[in-house]
Amino acid sequence: MQEVCSWSFFPLCEAERIEIIARLCAALAAGTAIGFERSYHGRPAGIRTISLVCLASSMLMLVTVYQAQWFPQGGDAVRIDPTRMAQGVMTGIGFLGAGVIIKDGVAVRGLTTAASIWIAAAIGILAGVGFYFPLVVVTLLTLCALSLFRRIESVLPSFAYASHSVVVPVEGAIDEPSLRSFLRSLGFDVHNISCLHDMAARTMKYDMTVRTKTRDGMTKLSTAWASRGGFVSYSITPL
Repeated sequence: MQEVCSWSFFPLCEAERIEIIARLCAALAAGTAIGFERSYHGRPAGIRTISLVCLASSMLMLVTVYQAQWFPQGGDAVRIDPTRMAQGVMTGIGFLGAGVIIKDGVAVRGLTTAASIWIAAAIGILAGVGFYFPLVVVTLLTLCALSLFRRIESVLPSFAYASHSVVVPVEGAIDEPSLRSFLRSLGFDVHNISCLHDMAARTMKYDMTVRTKTRDGMTKLSTAWASRGGFVSYSITPL
């Protein structure tokens, strides 16, 4: 016969209370581990955010796992599908994750942090239903993906993008074909080039997006402009 606590607010046996505490603590620990990695790298969603997301997901799943406790009479007649709660949690967390995604010009930031929040919610669901083994495995794999894969990405060949502007005097203006040829000689591709003619200042300003596979390409570009001369100003903003 199941042991029931005499307190009306806690109609659970001792083993059930311990199990609930263990699941909530497991969710909090997993969320804290992932959040620490995000905080260490200065991301907006850190320990507090991700640990709370993981803990909340676990708590909501406990509502369905222990549905008999809040349907003390006729609980067997009510059928609740726990997967619906999981679907609702993951959908709601999607909106929270979208809040940390920021578009800055052509650059998009926060995608990894949003993914971290989303997977933390999934880990919380595992804790809520008591799947400790996959919880530990997924937490370790998540930390591996966030830490180890960062190093792999740093050595993989990839394009580097920058927003590039150069201002030249009208008398010595560089036409677009010459500008493209100059940048291509340095290993850059040019996209979305535009030109602004300032009649008062008698200057021509070219704005564009450039990309290169060369790791120190931006430094070479700055050095090349300094050596070439004939400009009023230039700017290189990595994206």
